Amino acid sequence: MVVHGLAGKPAPRSLLVNVPRLISAYYSRKPDVSYPDQRVVFGTSGHRGSSLRNSFNEAHVLAISQAIFEYRSSKGITGPLFIGMDTHALSEPAQATALEFFAAYGVAVMIQKDLGYTPTPVISHAILTHNAGRKDGLADGIVITPSHNPPEDGGFKYNPPEGGPASPETTKTIEDRANELLQSGIKDLKRIPFERALKADTIKEYDYITPYVEDLKGIIDMEVIAREGLKIGVDPLGGSSIHFWDPIAERYGLSLDVVNRSVDPTFSFMTVDKDGKIRMDCSSPYAMASLIDLKDRFDVAFGNDTDTDRHGIVTKGAGLINPNHYLTAAIWYLFQHRPGWRKDAAVGKTVVSSSMIDRVAAHLKRKLSEVPVGFKWFVDGLIDGSCGFGGEESAGAAFLRKNGKVWTTDKDGIIMDLLAAEITAKTGKDPAE
Repeated sequence: MVVHGLAGKPAPRSLLVNVPRLISAYYSRKPDVSYPDQRVVFGTSGHRGSSLRNSFNEAHVLAISQAIFEYRSSKGITGPLFIGMDTHALSEPAQATALEFFAAYGVAVMIQKDLGYTPTPVISHAILTHNAGRKDGLADGIVITPSHNPPEDGGFKYNPPEGGPASPETTKTIEDRANELLQSGIKDLKRIPFERALKADTIKEYDYITPYVEDLKGIIDMEVIAREGLKIGVDPLGGSSIHFWDPIAERYGLSLDVVNRSVDPTFSFMTVDKDGKIRMDCSSPYAMASLIDLKDRFDVAFGNDTDTDRHGIVTKGAGLINPNHYLTAAIWYLFQHRPGWRKDAAVGKTVVSSSMIDRVAAHLKRKLSEVPVGFKWFVDGLIDGSCGFGGEESAGAAFLRKNGKVWTTDKDGIIMDLLAAEITAKTGKDPAE
C-alpha cells in the first residue's frame, strides 16, 4: 500500500467526523436488509459498521440485543450481563439503546459507574470472576466497540460465560436471528426510556476498576517494576483504558506518566494512519507517532486501542516494536519466569503469526498450538491451563496468571503493556533487546 501524504502527521480538521450528524443518523436512518452491507454481520468481534453507511444504527442494536436475549434465555444464562463501552461516538447511544431494551425485559445488567468506559479484557475478567466455582447463575457480557477502527464506526460484540469471543455457532445464531428481526421491522420489542432504565432495579452501577487493578499482582510482577523505578509512559489513544492507569500507578507505586489524557470522539489528537484515515491502531507507527516521539523520556512506553485489547510497545532503541517481535520476546520470557504454569502448557499462535514463535517454542521445548485466525480458538486452553499464552499477529494476546489459572479469555492490552515493564525491570533489557 502506498503511504498517504498525511501518514504520521496530526489529523487535519477536514478528516474529523461530524459527531452530531453521526448520532443523528444512528437514530434516524433505517437499514435496508436487501443490501448485504446493511445487514447484521456478527462475527468473532461482533457487528461493526457506521450509522452514515446504514450499517450501525439503532435498529441493528435493538435486533442484536433481542437476539442475545433469546440466546441467553435458550442456554439458561441467568446471571448478570456485564456491559462495557469504549470511547467511539456511537458507543454511548448504542449502550443507551441496549439498556432501554434489557431494562424493559428485567435482565440484570452491570455498567461502569457514571456511565464510564470499560476495556474489553476487563469485561472478560469480570465474567470469569463472577462465574468462578459456579454452575448456576452464570454471567455473560457485551462490549460496545469497533476496536481500533475509525471514529465514525460503531461495534457491538457478545462474550458468553466463557468470557472470551463467542464461537462461530453462537455468532451465527445471533446474526441470523438479528437479521430476521430487521427483516420483519423489529416490531413488538419492549423498551423503556433511558432515564427510567438507569433507575431500574435491574441496572446496577459496578466498579470495574478496583477488582481488576487489585488482581493485577496475580499475573504481573508489579513489585519488581516498582522497585526498579522504571519511568513508564502511556498513551491510551483516547480509549477505554484512560481511567485505569492512574489507579494502577497509585496502587503499585509506579512512576507512570499518562502523556495524553484526551477523550474526544473525533479523535482530533491522533496522527493519521498509513492510508490517510484516523485509526487508533497501536501497532501502527503512523498512528503511534506522538508516543514514539517521546520514547527517550521513558524506559518503556505503551499504547492501546480504544477497547484496550491490543498493545503497542515503544522503547528508546527500537521505537515501536514490531508486534510479532514482541510476541516472541514475551513468550521467551514468560515460559522461563512462570514456574506455576503446567509443564505441558502450550504456546498458542495463529497461523499467520511469525515463524519466530515456532523456533522459540522449540527452544523452550514447549508444544506449539497453531490455530486459525481468531482469539476464540484460545479460549478453552486458557480456561483449563493447557495454553499458557495465546497471541495474534495483530498485537493482541493474553496469558495465564502466575499460578497457572485463567486471567481473561479475551486479548488484554493492559497486561501485555505491563509485561513489557516487567521484562525490562527483571532482565535489565527492554523487550526489543
